[in-house]
Amino acid sequence: MVQSLTLRLDDSFAVLSDATRRGVLEQLGRAEASITDLANKFHMTLTGMKKHVGVLERAGFVTTEKLGRVRTCRLGRRQLAAEAAWIENYCQLWTARFDALDEVVEELKRKEQ
Repeated sequence: MVQSLTLRLDDSFAVLSDATRRGVLEQLGRAEASITDLANKFHMTLTGMKKHVGVLERAGFVTTEKLGRVRTCRLGRRQLAAEAAWIENYCQLWTARFDALDEVVEELKRKEQ
């Protein structure tokens, strides 16, 4: 289970680490689009955009449907609950560390006076 979650997190963050793929997800959040439309919007070749969409599709973030010669993309069903929980864990950890650091700084200030 832990290894499965780790692999899923690795896949998700690898997919989301690319600015173009994040941009594609933002665009598809507004409306579905063809691969051609996405390639034009991001000033890319059709082949380059197909590769990005393929990565997003394999990860479950995007689904595609081919109608005639046009492949339409839309957001997939993949949710980011596990990824958000992992990030929240580290947010809490860093908040606790910064709070402890604030206490040390305040103590040093009191001793200085």
